[in-house]
Amino acid sequence: MARACLWHIVSSVKDLSDQASQAGHPGHPGRAAQATAGAANGEAADLLTALSAVRRTARQAVRGAWRDKPLPTSQSELLRLVADRPGIAVAEAARELRLAPNTVSTLVGRLAGQDLLDRERAVADARSVRLRVTPKARQRITDWRDLRADLTQQAMAQLTAEDRRAMAQAVPALLRLAERLALP
Repeated sequence: MARACLWHIVSSVKDLSDQASQAGHPGHPGRAAQATAGAANGEAADLLTALSAVRRTARQAVRGAWRDKPLPTSQSELLRLVADRPGIAVAEAARELRLAPNTVSTLVGRLAGQDLLDRERAVADARSVRLRVTPKARQRITDWRDLRADLTQQAMAQLTAEDRRAMAQAVPALLRLAERLALP
């Protein structure tokens, strides 16, 4: 017997709100029907969809309020990685970001050209380069994170106290989930 499987493409937070408000209404499958229709991973899928929507809309909000031209995502990811792991080699960064080493080298060149990354020759192997963020990059990262936190705090202030408590209580569990997902 064929099972009905419903997939939803989420393009905005409104899509998530609409799905949540329709769940259980006549004509909408709701969580119970989805579970019987073979959506055994519904909770995980719902969680990941919600987290993706929060990340995407937070990024869009910051980009809209950001005073400078935002960096492309790949450059931002490399910059954050180097800020978290000063002295990382290009090859290590490529592995960590799951990018080709020549792609990371190109990104390094672009970021260095904007005075956001410093390249230093490794003492042990002159062919290897170690990466460090510049003070300008460190300030940019701090400003971005502060703006993101401010905008998120403003949005959270518009939620009910119950919603804010639920999110605060979920943080430790989400961090534990991230640790489990990072395990081999």
